[in-house]
Amino acid sequence: MNDNRVSWLSPDDPKEMFPPVSTALREPNGLLAAGGDLSPERLLSAYRQGIFPWYDEGQPLLWWSPDPRCVLQSGDYHVSRRLRRELRKSPAEVRINTAFRDVISACAAPRRSQQGTWITADMMSAYEHLHALGWAHSIEIWQDGQLSGGLYGLGIGRVFFGESMFSLTPNASKTALLVLSQMLETGRLKLLDCQMVSQHLLSLGASEIPRADFVTRVKSACGRCEKLTDWPDTPIICSGLLSK
Repeated sequence: MNDNRVSWLSPDDPKEMFPPVSTALREPNGLLAAGGDLSPERLLSAYRQGIFPWYDEGQPLLWWSPDPRCVLQSGDYHVSRRLRRELRKSPAEVRINTAFRDVISACAAPRRSQQGTWITADMMSAYEHLHALGWAHSIEIWQDGQLSGGLYGLGIGRVFFGESMFSLTPNASKTALLVLSQMLETGRLKLLDCQMVSQHLLSLGASEIPRADFVTRVKSACGRCEKLTDWPDTPIICSGLLSK
């Protein structure tokens, strides 16, 4: 916002009410509003407008819409030679929506590269509720009967809004992301939202697009706010992903 202030949302405000994303701060990039709640109705409305929640424990609930936006588009995912070698000999399996709570808990676990976690208890509860309602999904990599990596996010229409991913074994989260990239190539998805840019995501083929373009594409691809149900049949042996 030009006056360096963010809007305050009350839990009693209409769930669809957010300030225009064009009024978000430039620094920190994309900070739009604070307050409100994590109800399914408000969360779904936020994502469809190009907005997502992100805050640390002890902070108020913060809403973001950065410009530019980091996305993965059809044909852009980079499968390295090393990942191809690992996949060809991997006995691991891909499963979808069989262990959502375990995936989000693993994503929330402390990491050496950061202090604390933005996936608070309230966030976990909110996304588990969305999962129970059929909006939030987990893509999981299983090896020897153990969960070794995966990711979670929201599926609305033909857009997957990625939230977080984790790996307990090498390349597990990259393999989960490969599943989504193949859904882009087959038309099951039209866009994968990666939210905040990072060098890691860029190295995998993600790119940045103007926020205005992102919001227009999301509005079109989300349609009438229908659930994403067109998932691949699983389990899939990871070595079979390269033939898809």
